[in-house]
Amino acid sequence: MTESAQGGFPGFGPDAPLDLGALSSAAVAGIVGRLRDRTTGAFADAVARTGYCSHPVRLTGSSRTIDAATGEILAEFRSDDAPLGTLFRACGNRRESVCPACSRVYARDTFEMIRAGLLGGKTVPAEVAENPLVFATLTAPSFGHVHGTRTKHGGGGRCRPHGRGVCPHGRPRSCTAQHAEHDAAVGGPLCDACYDWQSAVVWQWHAPELWRRFTIAMRRQVADALGVRESDLARVASVQFAKVAEYQVRGLVHFHALIRLDGPDGPGSPAPLPGDVLADAVRAAARSVVVTAPPVDGADVSRVLRFGQQLDVRCVRSGVPDNDDGTDDLRPEQVAGYLAKYSTKGTGTDAAEPRPHHQRLIRTCRWLAERAATACRSVAGPDPEDDDGCHCGHCADSPYRLLAKWAHMLGFRGHFSSKSRRYSIPLGRLRRARARFQRLKADADRDGTPMDTADLEARLLADDEGTTLVVGHWTYQGTGWTNPGDKALADAAAARAREYAQWKARTRGGEVPITPAA
Repeated sequence: MTESAQGGFPGFGPDAPLDLGALSSAAVAGIVGRLRDRTTGAFADAVARTGYCSHPVRLTGSSRTIDAATGEILAEFRSDDAPLGTLFRACGNRRESVCPACSRVYARDTFEMIRAGLLGGKTVPAEVAENPLVFATLTAPSFGHVHGTRTKHGGGGRCRPHGRGVCPHGRPRSCTAQHAEHDAAVGGPLCDACYDWQSAVVWQWHAPELWRRFTIAMRRQVADALGVRESDLARVASVQFAKVAEYQVRGLVHFHALIRLDGPDGPGSPAPLPGDVLADAVRAAARSVVVTAPPVDGADVSRVLRFGQQLDVRCVRSGVPDNDDGTDDLRPEQVAGYLAKYSTKGTGTDAAEPRPHHQRLIRTCRWLAERAATACRSVAGPDPEDDDGCHCGHCADSPYRLLAKWAHMLGFRGHFSSKSRRYSIPLGRLRRARARFQRLKADADRDGTPMDTADLEARLLADDEGTTLVVGHWTYQGTGWTNPGDKALADAAAARAREYAQWKARTRGGEVPITPAA
């Protein structure tokens, strides 16, 4: 926190204590224990070094930094010398519901990665800011009517007031309630028996394959628009994208994607098509792509899977000089903020108050996995009463055998954030640059000299790894803080750090603050 910020941020100083919320008796005992054994200072150092992580990894051991050319030992670090005698490393979890601090780091890296692909910077040429850009949202199809929050004239609307009659199970096809956002019924079906739970899980399981085929179809559509064969597309254009998967409240993912069209020379080279033609190609690709899912077992049927009808494709930049950019008010940095926020969302399942339909999806995942493990018995196998497992030896090859492993993710097994190779800078390179900056700052602090900021970004993002080696021997001790009081303090400090970052973004003006998804 800078000196200037300290003067204006209302959450800094002895008059602004951390908000610890309602503490359990164990948490209170943990905090009192820190005060009694006078380890609060060491704990403050340890938690700050993890970035206020909620579940740090605990390690013991040592490492040496060695000059690769001379073999000279430049520095040595032992966990015994660390605060509390243990090395704490941030967990790095993406999900805001698991670790708010680490998810914020992930969101900021994702924001910078996406922003560089939009406006240039961080090794991406600034000319990409002139290339056509499309923002697309691809949703799952409907598997039955669900409860939802509706907006009408800026206020809350009734759920489904226009349904008529009752379903075959005697339940009404309408709902006149005005649901609140956190109502447990929101996202759940009007009739559990009518809702196609199995198809919903199978669609979720194959959603990554749908996305992969969409990217192939999109390039084919662009090639058609240019009048060239797909194999010749690289000679005239390049389609690059960044994609984020987000859970809807009904428990199914949808994909948000930024799609950019470059010329044949890569990022920043003039694109051969305007943004509206690229948007048409994206729409055509999304509507054409299908995946035929095999049956789970002999009692099941094949399914032809596709994206839902709610396809949203917007032109963010036309890429045409002297033309009105975009089809609406979307700004590139605004879109980057959206995607960074979505990338930290989990399933939305609250362990304390789980939504019933999320629990049903989890049970369906496990049930389908069990069926796939013994699929042969339901076809032509021996009496199921006499055989507990697979007798054909091929059920282990079923694509649905791992559904139980991914039940906690409601059957989705894909990447939540991904990009094409030449869209922007990789996340790993940003993380390596941050680690280099921390080493430079530590060296400057140790030597008592100001940090050399000349060409700092270029040096941080350089490909070379330097001339030193780090050789260590570490032993895993566990994950998480050793008492609930430590975790409560870490979470409260992380919340204050987020407030400070948002305050700083507001005072700067113009920058889109990244708030981890609720």
